[in-house]
Amino acid sequence: MRKLGPIALVVISALSLTACTTTQRTVTGAAIGGASGALVGGALAGYGGAVIGGAGGAAVGSLLAN
Repeated sequence: MRKLGPIALVVISALSLTACTTTQRTVTGAAIGGASGALVGGALAGYGGAVIGGAGGAAVGSLLAN
């Protein structure tokens, strides 16, 4: 049940991006990707994993949002 929250947040956020400008989608994608990456990285590798996961997630999230 604990893992359902982040997944639901990503799905709901992705659906809400459809009527936004390109800049808004990029920023939102980076925020969602960064938060998700930090959660996964932190769970797998602690603080260092959270930092790397957050940075990677933000980069990928901004690309996928466009």
